[in-house]
Amino acid sequence: MPRTEEQTARILLLDDHALFRESVSRLLSAEPGFEVVAHCGTIVEALQVLRQKPVDLVLLDFDLGEHDGREFLQLARKQGFNGKILIVTAGVAPVVVSELIHSGVSGVFHKHDSAPLLAQGIRDVMAGKIWLDEEQLRTALTPEVAKSKAAEPRQLTEREREVLSFVFDGLANKEIAARIGVSEGSVKSTLQQLFSKTGVRTRSQLVRILLEQYRDQI
Repeated sequence: MPRTEEQTARILLLDDHALFRESVSRLLSAEPGFEVVAHCGTIVEALQVLRQKPVDLVLLDFDLGEHDGREFLQLARKQGFNGKILIVTAGVAPVVVSELIHSGVSGVFHKHDSAPLLAQGIRDVMAGKIWLDEEQLRTALTPEVAKSKAAEPRQLTEREREVLSFVFDGLANKEIAARIGVSEGSVKSTLQQLFSKTGVRTRSQLVRILLEQYRDQI
């Protein structure tokens, strides 16, 4: 039987690496039953697409440079999106996997896995299954992991670690911006995100708590 419109999975891809998302978009567009409605590089763009087009599944990169996938997840749900979300990542800590599953994502897919496996993962998620490998499933369901997730430090993004390396060197926001090739406002935004994530208000407090609780990430 021909595939009906209702059976077509309408997919939104959110990833801040243009080459990756364009490649994945082409691959999925060639798959029967998949329609890539848009691929975006920022959370703002993706939220706008969700307001304008019907989407069944979001393929969500966890590390979005200045942000991470949890921010999109919260904003998308607040905006009323009730579709599936499949995290696509190079790797996240077990405690984060547990947090993501408890917050409603449908699975975690590794970027180093094959394109056919991604297609299978999407089909399984659309069928109502959870997509996790055996280790992820075991750790996500381990009571100790679930209990400790609130106490564990949140994972730092690549951009946060980059900005922090220069904060430790004593550079001002303007100098950091010049070093990493972004605007001064972008650096300020990253620092505010770090303040919020760590619960501090000043740079000196930030450095102290990072050395105490986030040493393994910096």
